[in-house]
Amino acid sequence: MQTYEAAFPWLTVLILVALVAALVLWLVRPLHKVARPFGLIVSIVIFAGFVAAAATSFDVARAGEVQMAELYSWIPQIGTSIAWGVNGMGLVMIGLATFLVPLVILASYAQLDDETDSRAAGYIAWVLFLESIMIGIFAARDVLLFYILFEVMLIPVFFLIGRYGGPRRQRAAMKFLVYSLVGGLVMLVGVVAVYAYGPGGPQGFLIDNMAGAISGSKSVQMLLFLSFFFAFAVKAPMFPVHTWLPDATEQAPAGTSTLLVGVLDKIGTFGMIAICLPLFPDAAGRAAAPIMVLAVISILWGGFMAIASKDLMRLIAYTSVSHFGFMILGIFSGNSVAMTGTILYMVAHGVATGALFLTVGFLARRGGSQKIADYGGWQRVTPLIAGTFLIAGLASIALPGLSGFIPEYLILVGTYKVHAAYALFAVLGVILAALYILLAYQKVFTGPRPDVKVKDMDGKERIVSGILIAAMLFLGFAPASVLDVIRPVAESSAELIVTPVATDGAAAVPADAAVANEGSAL
Repeated sequence: MQTYEAAFPWLTVLILVALVAALVLWLVRPLHKVARPFGLIVSIVIFAGFVAAAATSFDVARAGEVQMAELYSWIPQIGTSIAWGVNGMGLVMIGLATFLVPLVILASYAQLDDETDSRAAGYIAWVLFLESIMIGIFAARDVLLFYILFEVMLIPVFFLIGRYGGPRRQRAAMKFLVYSLVGGLVMLVGVVAVYAYGPGGPQGFLIDNMAGAISGSKSVQMLLFLSFFFAFAVKAPMFPVHTWLPDATEQAPAGTSTLLVGVLDKIGTFGMIAICLPLFPDAAGRAAAPIMVLAVISILWGGFMAIASKDLMRLIAYTSVSHFGFMILGIFSGNSVAMTGTILYMVAHGVATGALFLTVGFLARRGGSQKIADYGGWQRVTPLIAGTFLIAGLASIALPGLSGFIPEYLILVGTYKVHAAYALFAVLGVILAALYILLAYQKVFTGPRPDVKVKDMDGKERIVSGILIAAMLFLGFAPASVLDVIRPVAESSAELIVTPVATDGAAAVPADAAVANEGSAL
């Protein structure tokens, strides 16, 4: 793969601005009184910097290649370096992260009114620290660097849940930590082993150098693949290692849940595409069938559990388990159309689910509860909150014209071309999605007017909701600009999934090629 060096170190600058701002906010006590506007300004500057970097330093015509690359010697004795760079997928994921952080900070203004200046400053500082890690993870080209950031990410999330969450926040934070640490430790074994079986040298941990260069038997490669895949499946979250997510989102502040599910959980699917497929293509092809079975189970299990949920935050968490099932199905189908849908879904889901979490946060601050049974008729009291919830919910169930439709359609169509049975079972998830969103809306927002006196959205909340709705409409009606960026990555990644060798000795071929050959024969 061709790599294009950065003329200006945009990625390093974006990471350092977020990191330094977090440290300054922690250390300079006079800033505690203005933590929210300080954090908002910094996050807007970072997003503006990302837009400038994408406009001036990223060539869409070469979106399948690594661009804006930076390479700094770190520990050459063990073959690791500080290496940044993005292809089209990395670019859109950094864009999603830097887009959502200012909205989370703006939405948290009312939440932080009840906090002391130091606690409010701590919350904003942890969010900015987390932003620096998110940018780093999606830009990391060195496997060891990726792993270190993968583990460091646990620190801000742990404190954002455990210090600022609900009454059972410490238990939820600890469960999140234990699941993530187990997955990370399994991946560490894979990181060490992959270097032993890799090309070696002073830059032996570079993903580009490792791709196609991992030695060892098929059994060894399968074990290495599974060590990475397990960690990413926990993060994704995928059935049956998903149970930490509902507890975390139920107790976490709405903004934390937005970043956790909207961005950080995408590290799971991102890692499957960026690390598992290029490093272990043969093992990925041989493991594809059971993984797709688990993906379909995730789709259906998440849907049924969402319908049964009595807490709005848990409901959204289970909808995400279902949505991640679609993404993983698209990854391992080996079809470029489905893979394109998956990467687009990573962005679309982040926007729609972020809107759902933040809107429920707006509602819970007024109603004092996240329980569905505590509401009814609230569209007559808070029509803007009700409308935003409905639009975000319709986007998450793939209503045409909103962000979820095109990626889900691409995944189902692409998967059907190569694995019709999996696609047909996955379609049931679309039906379940309509039930869990519309039933929740009916129970919470329809009915007679409740005897409460609260105000609808304030000005800041309207700005947040308006921007998110505009993003959902943009991805629904005009996704071409995003598709142009991600399609080359999807096509090259899908080619890495190969069908197992046939019993008659025929050579394995990429799934897309198998479909083409089938069509030619017809």
